[in-house]
Formats: sequence, C-alpha cells, structure tokens
Amino acid sequence: MSLTNEKRSPTSSTTEVKLTMTDPLESHTDPTNPFAFTPPQLSALMDPKNMVLLSQFGGLQGVALGLHASLTLGLSTMEQTSHAVSPNSSPEEINDEKLATMRSRDSVFGLNILPPVKSKTIFELMWCAFKDRTLILLTVAAVVSLGIGLYEDIAQPEFDKHGNRIPGVKWVEGVAIIVAVLIVILVGSINDFQKEKQFQKLNAKKEDRMVKATREGAMTMLSVHDILVGDILHLEPGDIVAADGLFIDGHQLKCDESAATGESDEIPKSQAMDPFILSGSKVVEGIGSYLVTGVGVHSYNGRILMALRTKIQSTPLQEKLNDLAEMIAKVGSVAGLIMLVAVLIRYFVGWTVPGMMPTVATTIVADVMNILIVVVTIVVVAVPEGLPLAVTLALAYATQRMLKDNNLVRVLAACETMGNVTTVCSDKTGTLTQNKMTVVAGTLGAFLDFDAIAGDLDPKIAPLVLLLVHDGIAINSTAFQDEEGGEFVGNKTETALLTFAQNTGAAHYTTLRTQYPTEQMYPFSSSRKAMATVVRMPHPTVPGQVIFRAHVKGASEIVMGYCSKIITATGATTPLSDDDRQHITSLIQTYASKSLRTIGLAYRDFEQWPPNDDSFDSLLNDLVMLSVVGIEDPLRPGVKEAVRACQQAGVIVRMVTGDNLITAKSIAQQCGIYHGNGIVMEGPVFRALSETEMDAILPRLQVLARSSPQDKQLLVGRLQAMDDVVAVTGDGTNDGPALKMANVGFSMGITGTEVAKEASSIILMDDNFSSIVKAIMWGRCVNDSVKKFLEFQLTVNITAVMLTFISAVVSSEQKSVLTAVQLLWVNLIMDTFAALALATDAPTEALLVDRVPEPRSAPLISFKMWKMIIGQAIFQIAVTLVLLYGDLIHNNSENDELQTIVFNTFVFCQLFNEINCRRIDSKLNVFSNILANRFFVFIFVLCVFLQCVIVNFGGAAFQVTRVDGTAWAISIVIGLFSLPVGMAVRLIPDELFGFVFYGRPKSRERYLGGQVPSMVCATDNDCVVYQGSSDTTDQEQSVVTIGIDDHVILLQLYNKMIWLTSPVNYQCLFQALNRHEGCSSIEFQTPIWLYDKNFCPIFIFAPSSPRHHLFASHCHSLYSTTTNERTSERTNERTIGYNDCDDDCDDDDANGHSTTASCHPKRLFLNFQIRFPSHGTYEVPHP
Repeated sequence: MSLTNEKRSPTSSTTEVKLTMTDPLESHTDPTNPFAFTPPQLSALMDPKNMVLLSQFGGLQGVALGLHASLTLGLSTMEQTSHAVSPNSSPEEINDEKLATMRSRDSVFGLNILPPVKSKTIFELMWCAFKDRTLILLTVAAVVSLGIGLYEDIAQPEFDKHGNRIPGVKWVEGVAIIVAVLIVILVGSINDFQKEKQFQKLNAKKEDRMVKATREGAMTMLSVHDILVGDILHLEPGDIVAADGLFIDGHQLKCDESAATGESDEIPKSQAMDPFILSGSKVVEGIGSYLVTGVGVHSYNGRILMALRTKIQSTPLQEKLNDLAEMIAKVGSVAGLIMLVAVLIRYFVGWTVPGMMPTVATTIVADVMNILIVVVTIVVVAVPEGLPLAVTLALAYATQRMLKDNNLVRVLAACETMGNVTTVCSDKTGTLTQNKMTVVAGTLGAFLDFDAIAGDLDPKIAPLVLLLVHDGIAINSTAFQDEEGGEFVGNKTETALLTFAQNTGAAHYTTLRTQYPTEQMYPFSSSRKAMATVVRMPHPTVPGQVIFRAHVKGASEIVMGYCSKIITATGATTPLSDDDRQHITSLIQTYASKSLRTIGLAYRDFEQWPPNDDSFDSLLNDLVMLSVVGIEDPLRPGVKEAVRACQQAGVIVRMVTGDNLITAKSIAQQCGIYHGNGIVMEGPVFRALSETEMDAILPRLQVLARSSPQDKQLLVGRLQAMDDVVAVTGDGTNDGPALKMANVGFSMGITGTEVAKEASSIILMDDNFSSIVKAIMWGRCVNDSVKKFLEFQLTVNITAVMLTFISAVVSSEQKSVLTAVQLLWVNLIMDTFAALALATDAPTEALLVDRVPEPRSAPLISFKMWKMIIGQAIFQIAVTLVLLYGDLIHNNSENDELQTIVFNTFVFCQLFNEINCRRIDSKLNVFSNILANRFFVFIFVLCVFLQCVIVNFGGAAFQVTRVDGTAWAISIVIGLFSLPVGMAVRLIPDELFGFVFYGRPKSRERYLGGQVPSMVCATDNDCVVYQGSSDTTDQEQSVVTIGIDDHVILLQLYNKMIWLTSPVNYQCLFQALNRHEGCSSIEFQTPIWLYDKNFCPIFIFAPSSPRHHLFASHCHSLYSTTTNERTSERTNERTIGYNDCDDDCDDDDANGHSTTASCHPKRLFLNFQIRFPSHGTYEVPHP
C-alpha cells in the first residue's frame, strides 16, 4: 500500500476513514459510525501490538481525537464535537440525530460483556434425555406392546361366551408407558433447563466487578460492564485489566501478560516502548492510566475467551456420584438380566403343564414383551439418574442461597470442599475487623503525643510540621474522594489518614497532591511493608532551586528502623536519639496492645533525581521520622461467635496477618482465636524453621504475625502435608499463590484485588469472617443433602428390584406385583421429586455443633446410612411380601385389589421413608425444621395427592383398581411404620454394627485405609493384644480393635501414633505402641474422639460413667509423671489437663511464643496409662 506525501491519519480532514481487515488505514463509509475508527481497526493495533500502525493513526492523541475522548477529563455525558467526526464531516454538518449516535458508543464498539453461552432449548434437552439407551429400549418395547395390544383388541370378539362385553384395553399399558416416559423426560429436561438458567445468572454476577475511571474530570467507580471505548481507566497493583487500551501515563507500571500472550515476563509500560494495555493481563507493579480502545468481544481477552468456551466441569462430588451411579446401573442391569432369564425359564417351563401353552403366536409375543418391559423398567429404576441431578440441584440451590449470604461461588467444587475444611487461615483487616479505620492516637516526632484526632494537637506547633504530615498523607496515597457521597474511597488505611488530615486543617487533598509534579512512585508492597512517592518542589531555603522530596509511609517499626533523624516542634530536624527511639517503640507497643494498627510517616530530601541508585532500597536509609499514628479498626460484630462456631465444628481458626505481633495477638485474643496454650509467631521466624519443627508447632500455632504472602503459602502447604483441608482468605495480589494452593480460597469482594479474586474459589462480598462460617454450613449441607438422597434412592432401588424379582418369579403368569407404569411413577418420585425435596434443605446451626469435618476420602455411604438402607429395605420387602402372600387380607396374590394395596403400601413406605432420610445422623427427631423447607412439604403433599389420583382414577393405565377406606388405612399405616422402624435402626449401636459390617479385613482396608495386621484380637475388657508382622511398616499402619465396656472401637494407627482429641477437637498426641508386641491399657476419663491418619473420626467413645474433672494444678504442669513399681511391672502415667486459666499463665517469651504448656479454657482432662509389662517406662513426648 502506498501513502501520499501528505501525512495520512484517521483524523486527517482530507482522508475518509474506513476499516477493512486487509487495509486498516482505509477510511470507512458507515453513516451510522460517527467515529474515526471501527472495532476491527482498533483491534488491529493490539493483536499483534503494532507501533507502526499506532503512529499512522496519529499516536495516542490521534486515537483519542478519533474517539472523541479527552485524555484528562474522560468521557462526558455531552460529547464534544469541536473536532471532526470523520475527515469528510465538518462540525457544521453534525445534526442532533448524529449527536445521539455519538453518545451511543456501545452501538458502534459494543458493550464490555461477552454474549452468554448459547444454552440448549427445552426441546434439545428433551432430545438429549431421550437418547438414554434404557429409555429408548423401553419406548421400543412399549410401542411393540401397543401394537400387539391394538391387534388383540381388534381381533378379539366383542362379547365373551357369557354375553359380557369385553373391554378393549390391552393397548392402554403401551400408551401409559410411552406417556410415563415422556413425563420422565419432560420433568428431567425442565430441571436441567432451570439449572442452566441459574448458573448463567451466577456467572453474570461472578464476572461483574468495579474499576476506577475518570469521567467528566472526576474519578469514579464503574462496573466493568459499563466501560465504553474512550473511557479513561486507572490501574493499581493487583488489578486485572478489564479492556484493551493505550497507556497514557503512570509510574513503574508493569503488567503480567502471560494470561494473554503466554509470556511470563513482567512488561514495563510506556508510551515510547510498549503503550499497549491488553485485557486480561495483571498489574504486578506501579500505577497508571490508559485510554480504552476495545471492549467485550472486540478486546484481546474477549476474543480468547470466546474461542476457549467450554462446558462447566464436573465437581469431585459429581464425579464420585457418576462413578457410583455407573456402578449401581451395572448392578441393576445384571439383576435385570438375571430376572429376565429366570422369568423366561419359569414361563417356558410352565408350558409343560397341560393347557398352559399358548396357541396364538401373538399371545406368546405379548407375554414375552410384557416380561421384557418389566425387566427394562427395573433397569430404568435401578439406574440412578437422580444422583447427578441431586448434586446439581444441591449445588445450584446452595450457590444461589450462598450469594444471599455474601458468598459468591466462583468454583462449584468449593461448595463441597467447604464441608470438609479442617483449618481456616484468616486475614485480620476487614475479615475479622470492620475495615472502618479511624486515627485515634499518635505522636508528632517525639515531642507530642495526642489522642482523639485534632483536640489534643497543640496550636503552638509550627505549621511546617503539620504541613509535612499533610503532604506525606495526601501525596503518598492513591485514595480519592467520591464526588457524590463525599467519602474517601480506596485503601482503608489511606482513607483514615486522609480523613485525619482533613480534620486537622489540611488543604484539599487534590490541591496538595497536584501542587508538585510527581517524579517517581513506589507502590505499597507486602514484602517491604512500605510505599514512597517522590515529588519535585522548590528548595525551602534556596530560592530558584529545586529539591526532590521522598514521602515514605509504612509499618511503624519498619519505617522507624530506617530513620536516623526526627522532626522537632519547630520543624527542624535532629538526630534520632536512643531515648527518642525507645519512646516511640514504647508508644508503638502501647498502641498495638490496644489493637491499634500503627503507621509511620517519614521523608527524605534529595538534591537530584534520580540519584545514583534510584531503587526503593536506596530510599530506606537516613529518613526523617515525622509521625506515628494509631488507627483503630474495631472487631466485626459476631466475629467471636463465628470463631467459636468454627471451633465447635472441629475447624481450627488461625490468624495470618501483616500486622505486628502485639497487635495481632491482641486482636486474636479478642475474637477467641488465641488462647494461652497457643503459639504466636512472626512470619520470618516461622519461615526459618525446618519442616520437622513446623510440624511440631503447627497444632498449637494460632497467630502468624508480620507474615508475607510467601509465609501464608508455606503455612498452607505444611498444613496440607499433614492432611488438613485448608481454607485461606486473601486480598492482595501476592496472596494469589496461597489462594490457588488452598483447598478453598476466599478473596475479599470489597478490598480484594482482581488477581486475588481470580485466584480464589469463593468471593466474600462483605469481607466478613461470619460469611466463612456460613460457607462451612452450606458445604456440609450440600454433602448431607446428597447423602440423604443417596440413602433414599438406594433403599428404593433395593426394595423395588427385590420385590419385582420375587413376585415375577413366583407368579404363575410371570407378572410382577409392580407393573412397568407403576415402576416409572416410583422412578419419578425417587429421581426427580426426591432430589428436589432432599437437596433443598437449608443449613442449620446443628451442622456445626459437636461435629467434626469429614475427610474428602470418606466413603459416600457411611455406617449410619448402611444401617438405615438395609434396615428399611428389610422392613419394606418383608411387609409387602407378607401383604402379597400372607393371609392377612384373604385375597389371591394375583387379585387386582390386593396388588393395588401392595403398590399403594410400597409408595407410602417410600414417601414416609423420605421424611426418615432427612437425617443421616443418629438423632431421632426427623421432623426438625421440616416446615422451613417448603419444597419438601410441597413435594410430599403433591406426591400423596398424585398417588391418590393414580389409585382412584389410574385404572387400566396403571393396572390398579379403586380400594376402600380399610385398604387405604392399611397402606398408610404400614407406610407410617417406616418412621418408628427408622428410629429403632438409629438406636442400634454404630460400634456393633460397624464391627459386623466391616468385620472382613478387606472391608476395613477399603474404608479405613492402611495395611491390616496378620492378627488382631481383644482380651479382657480393656486390654489389646497386638500380634502383627515384624515389619515396622505393617505395625505403623494397622487397624486395632479395642473392646471397652461393651463398646467395640476400630482404631487406626499410623507412624506409631494415636490421635486423641477432646469433644471440641483439641488434638493431643501421645506415643502408644513401640515396635515390640505388648499389652497396652488405656483408661478414659472423658469422652474422646478417635481419629485415623486423615483426621477422620472413627468413633466417639463415651464410658458408661465418665468422671468429669477440671485439672486443678498450675497451668505449666501439663505432664504429671509418676513411675510406680507394681510387682514386676512399671507403669508410666500421664495426665493431660485443660482448665480455666488466669491471665498470669499467659506468659510469652521474648519472641512472643507462649510458654504455657497447656492452658485451654473450659476443657476436661484426659488421663491415660500405657503399660509395657516387659519394657519398662516409655516416655510420652510433648505434642
């Protein structure tokens, strides 16, 4: 392409601008586009980055001119038309209609929203559901049955030999099956349709966020969806770029473009070298502003996302259930095949009886098809389509409700994982505290301590001192004042400081911020705990010359460590003496002990800039100390209760904060995280420990202060190595790796950076710790809901298959007591309605009280569930068979009325067992909170109503007949008996049932893990004799059976350790066995939890008459050791005690580590003895 000698620019008055993909410089002729560019033309700038094309467009100024955008004022509601719309349009030609078009930028450049993923229509979903092989087979069989039925009805005589009219209803069953299949497909498709709509709404909410922009000359916050081409956006560390654009100005702005380009290098941005800001990239350092040139599908990231759209991935629980459903389907198919063979054999053997062999071929085909239909229906019932539906419904319901609880779920799997969380590592600011910061105390230099803002400031202070403080606050911050509400917006520490400056007579912050040109900015970094801004200003004493002043702000003790001078009351500087340093240090500790965050302000003047070394580290020496301020950030209401709820739920809460040790400890004590027996440690100290030392202190580590994001990541990794399921909160860019590593990452919706949000699984919309507790409740609720449904469905599966199989084989006509249409109705109850009813229970506080987290490796079907499934199946099979073949109703087993009663009884057993399945624990009140779930009540009433309609009006379609009130009473009363049967099953001891069920070594290995010893036997009442292989590994990972007071306990040993915890989950470790065989006796004085190597509670053991005592001795006497001679046996006794501790036992060493051995409030003590008859005393190590 050749260019004329005249400079060819899109904004040139002699050139018409048109965009084509072949020549981006050609002018466009679109009359509806009043701008100089079209979206593809601007895209050509960014992909690939094209400096030559940018220059031909007139550079940044030319692009801004062509987009009618001001680089200083941003967009305006009234667009300026002083420059040409296009080279062929003069300002005089612009009419009102064209102005309206100009304002509608979105009509030309689009919105910053990607079009929703095309969802399947209801008919497409129905077709997908119908493609199920078993449904197709059933439909084909039903069509054949319909054809045979029609043929027989047409061919049969109109009257029988007695003159009675023969009803032509043999076609009804085929039609009824087809209708039933259509209903099953329709209901399932509607559920899928609703589910997709819910997830689309959730994704739309998930993608929305706020960005900082300039419009009409004022800074404001915009939703990313409201960004337009021509907007001026501002970037800070941690932001994810929301739209393509061109760099305007900034300081040390660097972007990680790996998400867009695959290159992991940090790219510095400048107008000369690389002004292209790519959407989807992450701001890793510096600040800056840029002009938006591409949004939505026309942006770099938008095009990538459109090309990479994939289906929602299955969650771990969904994958587990899919595997289980597949396994159950195989079992059901095998059962159906066995039934088909058995019934066919029975059918053909019956021909040997004189007169039983059919004489018409259609009769044989009809009989075989009826058998096949019942068998296929059994397979349809056995295939648990409802399992994936149940977890999907539970997740969809939970995510919608969690959003109301201020939890925005980004990763569906996090819903499930929260139910298994054992540890929460929480930030302090904004999560445990309100993030409403106020300066309440401080010091100017070392000469004036003040309280309560301006009231105590001495009016005799030199104005220069206050001016220095005000300059340092206004210049060295990025927060701004909202034009509408007048409140400061941005980092809460900065907003507190700006409010303090405003209240102490400072000029408007914009005046202070703009009076001197900024030369360099060093944004805040969590690693250096400080930030700085360098400005050029007139020399204070030498007229006509300039100096460069660096204002520094950061953690008070860190800033003070870099100071060598201090300001005086007159504004002069003097060397920082030891007395001054001690005074300020004492003041910092006093503020910290009052839970105040302390911030230090300092400055330094330079004769030239940049100096020989312009790195940040070169600034951090020879500073002048200006001030230390104490900022109050009160605890959030309800935090103490939320922390206590976590602890009751077996979840350990740890505080990980960047604040100093004293402040962190004080806040942790207030909210109940830190107790006297815990450890408070600083990040650098923790980082220096070996892995062995870390593992030793982790059970008691409660606060990690002055920690960096790397410390948080290290802590998460070590906890996970100890089989903890870890939830982490984070708000900064550098928290990203820890949030990604954690099993569940919580980012802050208000204060969190976009990088943190992108790395997290759940966003706390209110930054509140209490929302984490709600997430734990919802996680447990989701897992429980799926287990409830699983328990219900397996019970129906077992009962339906067994009842159908037995009745079909026994029947002389090879007819099942439950027909195909009846089984499809049961399938509808079981799959869809039960999923809706049981998957929509809301969480309650009971999910947290005295219940420890389940490990993710725990089987889906627990002891208690197997008890209920087997117990209910035995009851239902027994009562239906007794009704069918007993002499209770004095009817033939193939009598229509009796079969209707059996069908009715079977359905009511399922409906009442659905109530029974609302609890999967051992508690007896199954009606607890039942009215709170309107879905459950509605579906239960609906199913009862439909069952009544079917029995009374189903007739030939359902092969039922009307029954009298007595028959209804029998069915309902027997069904109602499912509730007391469930109560009786719950009263069966878990320990006894578990021992019976997992009696085989392979079963124990499958459910408990580890290697099974060659022989385990129990002797006496409280003694274990362990006889295993001489191989150490086998002994270290063995299952040992202990019999105590008629309770049988399975205890998992690993690494020669037994984990015992109190009912509130405080873990105490002691050595139980050495390599030698021996007899170990353990005396329990309080109920304890027994854990396996995954911290999975095997059982809770409570002695028949526990003795509850409080440990009475001093807090430091954790271990009381006595060695006694008893005949030839030496006994080692240890007592572990928890008591109510006085403040004086809360002693710390110089590093802030607790010296208290054990001092946990209101805990019962555990006394145990370990006897080794031939090996003497065995030392019990410190935890």
